[in-house]
Amino acid sequence: MPEPRPDFLIIGGAKCATTWLQRALQQSPEIVMPDPELHYFSRGFRRGPDWYAAQFPPRAPGQLLGEKSNTYLTAPEAAARIHAACPQVRLAVQLRDPVARAYSDYCMLLRRGEADSDIIRWLDPQRAAGERFLQDGLYGHHLNRFLALFPRRRILLLLYEETVRHPQVQLARLAAHIGCRSALPAPPAGRVKDRSAPMVPLRLRQLLRPARPWLDRIRHRTPLRQIRAAVARPVDYPPLPAALAAEMRAFYRSDTALLQQLMGCDLSAWACAPDAQGAQEAHRA
Repeated sequence: MPEPRPDFLIIGGAKCATTWLQRALQQSPEIVMPDPELHYFSRGFRRGPDWYAAQFPPRAPGQLLGEKSNTYLTAPEAAARIHAACPQVRLAVQLRDPVARAYSDYCMLLRRGEADSDIIRWLDPQRAAGERFLQDGLYGHHLNRFLALFPRRRILLLLYEETVRHPQVQLARLAAHIGCRSALPAPPAGRVKDRSAPMVPLRLRQLLRPARPWLDRIRHRTPLRQIRAAVARPVDYPPLPAALAAEMRAFYRSDTALLQQLMGCDLSAWACAPDAQGAQEAHRA
């Protein structure tokens, strides 16, 4: 089975509403995309080109083939692998204020039970500069790998904040970039991933983990939904302290300047963001 050559890839970033972009693209009859994130060029490359090809739905003549995996931006090997496999591909990246992104990412892993409530441990640049939450927001550093291989015109930068304010304008830019002739409709209103939804307590989730394959098959049946609703509780997210947010802002300052230089964009709004409150409101959005 030959390796497919996608016409476009959404390469990230994580917690920047790339799933919302994917939902919009999948509503177009001109576009074919797999539903899950394949992460092939990042952590799934060992599976090989036959596996990758098998993940794509069939497409009719004239349809655009695309994929979205938010790890492509930050995985060191992904840019070179993508260029080797599909050097003519169009790339799109959506980014948000890196402080808000890091806080949202932390809250997601806290919700999953993969991080604890000691927010300083996870987000303090003095302690966690090399870890996921802070590293993934070094956008200039990560995009530099792609710009070393792809012409600037092949990479579209969308800003999360502009997508929130002007969704149709951003979708029109995305459609034009990938060569989609028809307008992209915005996905139905509502959050793609609702972080305010109650969760089954972590301890109970851990106890039930061996039964997950069986439970997942019946999770939408009424009795199980009723049991889940009875035991689920809201997640208590720690607020982002103003002093910590200011330290994070300083950590990102030079990389944000690099991103502005590389992409020719104005990111002054990130520097003026109301750190603690702004990050928490962005997380709830």
